[in-house]
Amino acid sequence: MTSLQLQLPPIPSHWHDAVDLLDLDWSVLPSLPALRHYHGRAFAQHQTVVRAGADQQAFAVHFQCTDPDIWATMSERDQPIYEEEVVELFLSPGPDIPTDYFEFEINPDGVLFDARIHNPGDGGRVIVDSAWDCPGIRWAAARHDAANQWEACLYLPWAGLLGSAPPPRIWRGNFYRIERPREASAEFSCWSPTLVEPANFHVPARFGTLIRPD
Repeated sequence: MTSLQLQLPPIPSHWHDAVDLLDLDWSVLPSLPALRHYHGRAFAQHQTVVRAGADQQAFAVHFQCTDPDIWATMSERDQPIYEEEVVELFLSPGPDIPTDYFEFEINPDGVLFDARIHNPGDGGRVIVDSAWDCPGIRWAAARHDAANQWEACLYLPWAGLLGSAPPPRIWRGNFYRIERPREASAEFSCWSPTLVEPANFHVPARFGTLIRPD
């Protein structure tokens, strides 16, 4: 199975000044294909609608999650929320398979995990710099328990990732979700399946290609 490619649609210019990301009309962005299990053999049972877009200033992504048992216990930024229920984005500038990339996660209660990752990709130790806080990042989440849904979104200024360097058109990245029913096995789903056992999202060789609009 080859890794995937996504032509990112442009985001509306007024989004840069949005006060509440959840008030934006995310439906103007087309949804990605349905997420698959990390092994790639089947679609996820608990589906996630992912919409992403970008322009020369920023990248934005929205996750809409079907979840009959929404829960979270962690409440502080950069706690290990990946041990519970989260959506995740991994992102790296340039077309090559990265050894360094950014990781972003949000849980149903709106807790953020952001970190810089060094991953040699050779089975060596993955170094996680969770002390890093992405400059200018905005995020939000909302639970809709009665509808068995929750949503989360991220707004990432390129300058927060690259400083004064211009953003390249080509990026590598992946979109993920961890669904952990309290009385069943966890489900790990991805846009580009990582194809490793046990489930592991830190597989840069399986990052898809994201193309920023001109």
